[in-house]
Amino acid sequence: MEHEDDVRIEPPGPVAVLGAGTMGHGIAHVSAVAGYETRLYDIDRDVLAAARANVERNLEKGIELGKLEPGVREEALSRLSETTQLAEAAAGAAIVVEAVPERLELKRQVLTEAAEAAGPAALLASNTSSLSITALAEAVPGAERVVGMHFFNPVHVMALVEVVRGDRSAPQAIERARDFAERLGKTPIVVEDSPGFASSRLGIALGLEAIRMVEEGVASPEDIDTAMVLGYRHPMGPLRLTDLVGLDIRLEIARYLHSELGERFRPPELLEAMVAEGKLGRKTGRGFYDW
Repeated sequence: MEHEDDVRIEPPGPVAVLGAGTMGHGIAHVSAVAGYETRLYDIDRDVLAAARANVERNLEKGIELGKLEPGVREEALSRLSETTQLAEAAAGAAIVVEAVPERLELKRQVLTEAAEAAGPAALLASNTSSLSITALAEAVPGAERVVGMHFFNPVHVMALVEVVRGDRSAPQAIERARDFAERLGKTPIVVEDSPGFASSRLGIALGLEAIRMVEEGVASPEDIDTAMVLGYRHPMGPLRLTDLVGLDIRLEIARYLHSELGERFRPPELLEAMVAEGKLGRKTGRGFYDW
């Protein structure tokens, strides 16, 4: 006779991850490792191919570092599928996580299409790092099941998930999002639907001030980052982090917070100029550092 502790509780599924960029493929990675049938959607087949290759590489690295058992790689990859059809990814999904670019209308459109394909019982989560969950949910059928789930990059390494409560988010939806995050091995925090939530608001404030310090010649990017790593025990300095996130992404968030919260979030001229010059960080090879 099996003991209760020996009975494996299968995760409810499947999970649809919409958008296969940096965050999307990371969310798909941890979902598949956690035992969920995971469907990854993107309009671009090349992006999907790159996403799967990234998942494979990160799984292999996890095994090499002793963080994953050897059999986990093949099991996770067997649960992960890719599609260029949104309806196919979302059909019958228990959980939908939207991870498309930070544009309000695009995210609304994707969530609305997913809501119709997944059915009325699906949890609908947005991985937005700053946009209003209440605004995103306005046009979505069943707005009470829309929540924010803000993951952090790299998703398979970072432990935090911000669960964001919109004005119409039902308590049950918040609990489902918390449970999902915990099943993925993450630590969820619950925050209200305020511009920038908790982490982005604090992170952008620090990052913008660091950029202003470079702009004013206070210190080099390397020395500013070293100050935060050694002086405040941050795992990474704010300027290197800006390069990894993408200067264009940071600029979009700063502009949004500036419009919502005022002058303290006005983007520095240096950030505007670097983005205009195509210096977007690691993805273009140049930012505050050469990559």
